[in-house]
Amino acid sequence: MRVLGVDPGLTRCGLGVVEGTPGKPPVLVAVGVIRTPADLDVSKRLVRIEAELEEWIDLHRPDAVAVERVFAQHNVRTVMGTAQASGVAMVVAARRGLPVALHTPSEVKAAVTGFGRADKEQVTTMVTRILKLSERPTPADAADALALAICQVWRGGVTSKLQQAATSRGNLEAAAQAQSRLQVARLRAAVAAQQDKR
Repeated sequence: MRVLGVDPGLTRCGLGVVEGTPGKPPVLVAVGVIRTPADLDVSKRLVRIEAELEEWIDLHRPDAVAVERVFAQHNVRTVMGTAQASGVAMVVAARRGLPVALHTPSEVKAAVTGFGRADKEQVTTMVTRILKLSERPTPADAADALALAICQVWRGGVTSKLQQAATSRGNLEAAAQAQSRLQVARLRAAVAAQQDKR
């Protein structure tokens, strides 16, 4: 499974692509940051983010996109920009028919460090180790995007398999119920035919 992780932001939007399967160390495909100038109109900044995300998806062909779930902060302006960039990432992915997963920061931290309150330094250190990188990904937005992608490969892959199993089970149960109804109908028809002969 190839996953594009997006750490949304207007000034810096981290991007990271990893490939892997649950239970195995993922491999780095690409990492980067979309930067937009703070003095540019917000709508133009969002268009730049959209265009670069489109390029990344064209170039790296992910199977899914993982975006950090926006959470309340004290700085409303920062939250708004993060939410807007997050929305753009989700729309770009949805337009392509790619599944989008949202992960909270604590969920991502727990997935890569084992501790949901790890600091950025710990997350970056673990991302570097997990992906066996010779250098630490910088800035922190890039490391966070890789952490999101790793989280989705490890947790999302398992969740996806569980959902597939549940769907398969549901399909099997529906088929069994349909077969049972068919057998009951045949039995009733046979009984009715026997009664008609008498």
